[in-house]
Amino acid sequence: MRPRPRRVGPIAVLVVAVAAVVVTIGLGLGPGSRSAPGAGAGVQEAAPAGPAPGGGSAERPVDAVVEESPREDVPSALDDMTDAALPSPLVDPAAVMSGGPPPDGIPPIDEPRFLAVAEVDFLADDEPVVVLSVDGDTRAYPVQVLTWHEVVNDVVAGRPVVVTYCPLCNTALAFERTVGEKVLGFGTSGRLYLSNLLMYDRQTESLWPQAEGRAVAGVLTGTELDRLPVALLPWEQFRDAFPDALVLSRDTGALRDYGRNPYQGYDDVEASPFLFRGEVDPRLPAMARVVGLGDPSDPVAVVTDELLARGVVELQVSGEPVLVLGAPGQASALDTPEIADGADVGTTGAFAATLDGRTLTLRPGAAPGQFVDDVTGSTWDVQGRAVAGAEAGRQLQRLASTDTFWFSWQSFWPDTLLVP
Repeated sequence: MRPRPRRVGPIAVLVVAVAAVVVTIGLGLGPGSRSAPGAGAGVQEAAPAGPAPGGGSAERPVDAVVEESPREDVPSALDDMTDAALPSPLVDPAAVMSGGPPPDGIPPIDEPRFLAVAEVDFLADDEPVVVLSVDGDTRAYPVQVLTWHEVVNDVVAGRPVVVTYCPLCNTALAFERTVGEKVLGFGTSGRLYLSNLLMYDRQTESLWPQAEGRAVAGVLTGTELDRLPVALLPWEQFRDAFPDALVLSRDTGALRDYGRNPYQGYDDVEASPFLFRGEVDPRLPAMARVVGLGDPSDPVAVVTDELLARGVVELQVSGEPVLVLGAPGQASALDTPEIADGADVGTTGAFAATLDGRTLTLRPGAAPGQFVDDVTGSTWDVQGRAVAGAEAGRQLQRLASTDTFWFSWQSFWPDTLLVP
């Protein structure tokens, strides 16, 4: 990683626009090419493949067989948000914009294949991976893969989930994809709302901004997905902490230049968000990085640069004490032509500060990424794990938080408290 150079904002935006067109042309897909429900999506069974790109032999985990629900015979918001047979949209249809590709022109991953940690040889130590843990089943989804697909329909610990990444907002989020008796499968609509990935479900073709996990148009309007906490970690940290975990492979069935960044220079703080037509709260530049947390009634954003300078920010969220930790060592996925060369943007995590009935107070330790509890003298890391001292082996409860850009967070949560 290296210090970030200054770039001209409009050039970065132009690169993004051209990248979207290149992806569309390369796929040769038209509007009728959207994925069909049940076409392998979300079915988890042993299915060994040949040698996986980047090392090892990728397999689909042996897990409960969970099939998507069938397509329903209902009006499609993907075809017409304003169809009179549908509920009124929760957003202005005029604010939904084409990002370039058609539906599923950015292809979701419906049959994810995984490698053992020891088999992975295509990730640099500081490359970001999205980490999801469900009932002891921990998986890493490399951002170098998610950048080109944005949506992974998976089953983890027997639970249907969707793991998502929006490069334009730098938001990595995961949700359960079960709504009542329905098991939804998600695709990419090819559209943006407030520059955010707009997903659609293949069962009803309702539309869902990734940042909210809520249907804003279609028969499921108003339905909210249950969110699952994820972490963005550098590969080295994940590899050392979870040696027995699974890693999404590059054996996706699509030909992509994994490891290359099609959004070069996009996260320059002086750049402008792509196809964003909203207002930007002047408290921060649009592309400033923040850690967003809390619920819609009590949203909070922590300025990432300040967090990394301090190491620890203590605050109250929805009346509960919270620790937000920050440490250097993670490459930006949106900076240089190769993700592995990206500037250091740090790693963050938000955790409940209560342990065994007492409220922890942490301060930066002797080394970056270490934090000391003065009561017990225990040392903790940025993942909320006690690595030394009386509490060694303990884990703080991770809270749902979002590493994102200010323009995106304040667009969806305009009443947010900004810290510090």
